[in-house]
Amino acid sequence: MKLEHAGRVVIEDDVEIGANSTVDRAALGETLIGEGSKIDNLVMIAHGVKLGPGALMAAQSGIAGSTRVGKCSTWAGQSGASGHLEIGDGAIIAAKTAVLKDLPAGAFVIGIPAVEHGSWKRMRASLNRLPELRQEISKLRSRLERLEALLDKEEG
Repeated sequence: MKLEHAGRVVIEDDVEIGANSTVDRAALGETLIGEGSKIDNLVMIAHGVKLGPGALMAAQSGIAGSTRVGKCSTWAGQSGASGHLEIGDGAIIAAKTAVLKDLPAGAFVIGIPAVEHGSWKRMRASLNRLPELRQEISKLRSRLERLEALLDKEEG
């Protein structure tokens, strides 16, 4: 059974929408593309999204239904947000990022799931050192076991 959509799409002034992009009509209410927003090719804006003015969305990015996006957000290629979220003003969503929870104004996130950019850089740097860190932990564990064995002998 098909669910009829009684809502509408509102595209404000000075909006650009690239080829093969989709802006879904809301089931109820409206889908809004804010003034001055620039939407690249192959972008998906789902039903009921409110995209604040000045948004920039690169190719293959998308926003799921009923998400509210503040003004001047930036969405890099292949980034996206799940539905029913609040994305604050000036948020920056890096390439290939999946936003799964609300973001405050000024957030800069990256990754799947999205994490704060500074945290992601620290995690990524640690990941590059993971083989060395595992060896070091193994050596420290062996040393600790030997020291505990010596203490047990002294106490016993």
